[in-house]
Amino acid sequence: MFDGLKDKLNSFREDVEETAEGAADDADESADDADESTASADAADAEAPASASVDADDADSDDSAAEAVEPDETDSDDADDSDDASSSGPGTLKRAAAFATGKVIIEEDDLEDPLWELEMALLESDVEMSVAEEILETVEKTMIGETRKQVETTGELVERALHDALVDVISVGQFDFDERIAAADKPITIVFTGVNGVGKTTSIAKLSEYLADRGYSSVMANGDTYRAGANEQLQQHAENLDRKIITHEQGGDPAAVIYDGVEYAEANDVDVVLGDTAGRLHTSDDLMSQLAKIDRVVDPDMTLFVDEAVAGQDAVMRAQEFNDAAAIDGTILTKADVDASGGAAISIAYVTGKPILFLGTGQGYEHLEPFEPEELVDQLLGNDE
Repeated sequence: MFDGLKDKLNSFREDVEETAEGAADDADESADDADESTASADAADAEAPASASVDADDADSDDSAAEAVEPDETDSDDADDSDDASSSGPGTLKRAAAFATGKVIIEEDDLEDPLWELEMALLESDVEMSVAEEILETVEKTMIGETRKQVETTGELVERALHDALVDVISVGQFDFDERIAAADKPITIVFTGVNGVGKTTSIAKLSEYLADRGYSSVMANGDTYRAGANEQLQQHAENLDRKIITHEQGGDPAAVIYDGVEYAEANDVDVVLGDTAGRLHTSDDLMSQLAKIDRVVDPDMTLFVDEAVAGQDAVMRAQEFNDAAAIDGTILTKADVDASGGAAISIAYVTGKPILFLGTGQGYEHLEPFEPEELVDQLLGNDE
């Protein structure tokens, strides 16, 4: 899962290590050259012999003259040495001192090319532009900073910076789904939105099974009254899981179907109502208006947007528009197990301000996993191995 993005993040880490440690090597060589220059000057001064045949008075006179001249010459030599030592920039000796203790200081120049490569890698992985920019800004701020942080290895600093940046954008709005279900008054109504063919109806069945594993009963309500075969599709899932399903005739009012589901749950002590909706195209004003009507009539406790992880920025754009029509509370990303890029998983929460709650990771009803930002970041950085 997300192997392509994982490889690109690892490449960024290697690029920074190579660039920063190469610069540290150069700084160390510059410092050595400066030391050698200073040592040569000192040796030349020490080798100047005193003349034994010089008349004492002349010697005193010469010594006095030498004493008058030597300080200026020494000062000049020291200035030359200082210029040599600092010719590579003010951080050269600091770099060399850090390198001598096995540490590396990250300079801004070290990151210029690797950050550009990281930006291209994120965009190629379908990460939304504003999200990519936020990640880059956090990485640069963490790695450089005003104090020029030092670490035991460059790789550790890179990993920490990437970890913080990714967690910041992925975990926006995160909440514990199980805790919210446990705390809410019953029945809880959850409405599912999204376009055709992304696994929305199957996700309803998976969530019903997820809830059953935690001791909650559920009823399914088919508000997808426009699509031929929608009743039969949800009915099959209900039979497979032994769940009650509420349906109306094709072409009926979706809001009325889900409302009937709520009434059934109240009369029969069912914990959760799972309401399907038509696979609305985000460009269809009439269908989006119908979704807004469901939101008004049913007033669901939670609205979950469903889309495919592999859809990348298309999924992000759709999430924004569905959120505008009827505010979503979270997202389920299907087909996460076959998504190499990870663009949607990285972007949706940051763009919508609403969290990813579940990942669909297979065909079985049990293949619905709670989304854990820290676990995903560890996986992307190779810390789960």
